[in-house]
Amino acid sequence: MEFFRRTLCSSLLLILSAHTAAAFPAKSGIVLNLNNGHVLYAHKADLSLPPASLTKIMTLFLALDAVRNKRIFPDSLIKINRLAANTGGSTMHLRTGEHVALRSLLAGMAVSSGNDAATAVALRLSRGNSDNFVARMNAKARSLGLKHTRFRNSTGLPAPGQRSTAREMALLARAYLRAHPQARALHALPSFTHRGRTLYNTNGLLGTQGIDGLKTGFTSAGYNIIVTAGHNKTRLLAVVMGARDRAARDAAVAELLTKGLGGKK
Repeated sequence: MEFFRRTLCSSLLLILSAHTAAAFPAKSGIVLNLNNGHVLYAHKADLSLPPASLTKIMTLFLALDAVRNKRIFPDSLIKINRLAANTGGSTMHLRTGEHVALRSLLAGMAVSSGNDAATAVALRLSRGNSDNFVARMNAKARSLGLKHTRFRNSTGLPAPGQRSTAREMALLARAYLRAHPQARALHALPSFTHRGRTLYNTNGLLGTQGIDGLKTGFTSAGYNIIVTAGHNKTRLLAVVMGARDRAARDAAVAELLTKGLGGKK
């Protein structure tokens, strides 16, 4: 009888576990208290997945590091070469030969997720050697303790071996915002204008559920997003990776924020 009781309990636990896993609308997710870093809820947060355009958080991080160290300035003009202009994917519609201020390229990355902007900034900061910039991205990741994150480009476009986890993307985003709190305003922009064209924020959740940032991403592996949200005095940071579509991604964000507020500490 004891054997059957234990078997039944084990079976029920397996069923409950499978139901819980199936109920979460994405492959992976995590929510933490942005102020103290405490993890409030996680679902397969160490699953290795392509970060997609969440990668641009690291590109922005290095760019703002360079500004802080006076290696470049927000008003510095960057000449757009053919490689940057023709990067493909999400874009801020840069043209070969035009000169664009760094501050506009940062907005292009943060708001419209411009791959052309990310490439232009990476090339400028690495004196034309994108491999050197990627090496710096990975060195920065190691310095932050990101053991399961590997970058292969500055954009997040699909590349063999470019992987991360929801947990490490959360750690990266938190370190980025702590180092450069002014970046919050950049990610909260609903839109910006370049050469007469209005470009809108890819984060359609801005202004809902207290969300005021941060970055979206997409590859064939699924829809990703990092959001920051404020509720009274509580600041949350949530990461979703591998959702099947935008609706599932948004549902996962809502669930994480709800769980985060329920378990705030």
